[in-house]
Amino acid sequence: MHDDKIVERLRELSDSEYREFQAKLIPNLPPEKMIGVRTPDLRKFAKEFSKSPDADVFLRNLPHEYFDENQLHGFIISEQKDFEKCISLLEDFLPHIDNWATCDQLSPKVFKKHHDQLLPHVKKWIESPHCFTVRFGIGMLMQHFLDEDFNPDFLKTVASIKSDEYYVKMMIAWYFATALTKRYDETLPFIEQKKLDKWTHNKTIQKSIESYRISDEKKAHLKSMKLTLLPDERTPKP
Repeated sequence: MHDDKIVERLRELSDSEYREFQAKLIPNLPPEKMIGVRTPDLRKFAKEFSKSPDADVFLRNLPHEYFDENQLHGFIISEQKDFEKCISLLEDFLPHIDNWATCDQLSPKVFKKHHDQLLPHVKKWIESPHCFTVRFGIGMLMQHFLDEDFNPDFLKTVASIKSDEYYVKMMIAWYFATALTKRYDETLPFIEQKKLDKWTHNKTIQKSIESYRISDEKKAHLKSMKLTLLPDERTPKP
């Protein structure tokens, strides 16, 4: 199936109201890049299309023109059962990711069984100069390494990331907020000792306070550590 045929199929699945809603959620992309296919429909199409020999052609044909093509690409990668092939496809695709939704919804199932092999790649992604590759790396560290394969050094790794990018700072906050729900005692010193920049520090506390998995007592303690931001430390722009 040629990319034109794929776009035609995506347009058949589109929803104009959802397209408008989606464009507002992803402000860094122009609305004309949106076709407007709902995520469940895209996932279903990805599962069907991933079994076709045409899928390999589509995966090699980068960059794509539309957001929905990138979403389809990410969902196909997420279905890959071979770890090495999945990594190869990711290395080709990550530099072309240009929004938080594609980045965050890209979650290969095969990673669950290959943590030892995955970790070196995660560390490399976190060191990338590309904003959404860094975000993806942090996301994989959050998703796969806060439970049985947790290492306190991972907290130091994420805390040491220096970036002015809104989408990186937000993911760092999300990572630490999630770490507080799962590894409170190990994570709390990073907040108490102000290891994060002020904006990310406050965003971490905000996200933690919104979590139902943190007790009221702990929320009160976290809230007491919010910092006052100077005018030039206000919210970075997406």
